[in-house]
Amino acid sequence: MSQTPRLLLIAPQQLQRTPAFERTEQLALAMQLPVHIVALDHLQALTLAGLFESREAEQLQAAYLEQHGQWLELQAQGMRERGLSVTCEARWASQPYQEIQLFANEMPLALIIKDAHAESAMRRIFYTPLDWQLLRDCALPVHLVTEARHPRPRRVLAIIDVLRSEVQDLQFNDQIIDAAVKLAEQCDAELDLLHVYDWVAVYAKDAGVGALSLASGLYEALGEAQRDVYRAVAERHGVPPQRSHFIEGMPLQQICRFAEEHQSDVIVMGTTQHRGLHKRLGSTAEHLLLQAPCSIWAVKPPRDPLP
Repeated sequence: MSQTPRLLLIAPQQLQRTPAFERTEQLALAMQLPVHIVALDHLQALTLAGLFESREAEQLQAAYLEQHGQWLELQAQGMRERGLSVTCEARWASQPYQEIQLFANEMPLALIIKDAHAESAMRRIFYTPLDWQLLRDCALPVHLVTEARHPRPRRVLAIIDVLRSEVQDLQFNDQIIDAAVKLAEQCDAELDLLHVYDWVAVYAKDAGVGALSLASGLYEALGEAQRDVYRAVAERHGVPPQRSHFIEGMPLQQICRFAEEHQSDVIVMGTTQHRGLHKRLGSTAEHLLLQAPCSIWAVKPPRDPLP
């Protein structure tokens, strides 16, 4: 199999051309990369039927996969006619995330693309939907598409966090910006860079200092320090001042407001693994999945080197 990185499109179980198809086609044309489309099918009714009539259930599964595979081939052929290299398949998968991991081991992947599906808060408490698993645990970049108003993005918004100053955090910011810059260049899109100074988080971290110190300008000093760090990052990556934005407030609200006002097509931001209660509650990226007015492009930190 070719070692050229591919875009992996996770198709929905329904036989319909979704926004992720349109986005994948345009990204493949812009990036000059081949595409592999896979449908990860699983019908609980057929699984239960297998407990009683295994042969009939297997026949039904095979017929279902064949129908879906034929439909995918029609979509792939249309993309080939536009000059793309496209392969496709339908697989029966009761555990789709594990199946995606197999793809990551079988072929070099540049990006995983999937339509975003909102889940209720109650459902997230008891299990992790595939979108959330990809954001939290997948080591590859993930693009969750909410709509394709502009199949080829016209406005890219990169989000960084300079609250912490560890070396790995600063390197991760560079990685996020580099990914956003590359995407904007490939799509001939405009790029905005944004950092939201979360004074609430600073207050929680420094609550023990006391109200007197807070009133004396501690937060203003911390805010200016963050602004200086942010300016240095933006200048190092050549982001012009009119495209560089430092805002104070609650990150989730401010990011959504900015993206809507500036008609962003894609938000590029970093996500990391979470454990324990924080994993249940989710990160800013995961909450953005439910509220952002545009698609999410999740950049992952580099894996720790083996000892």
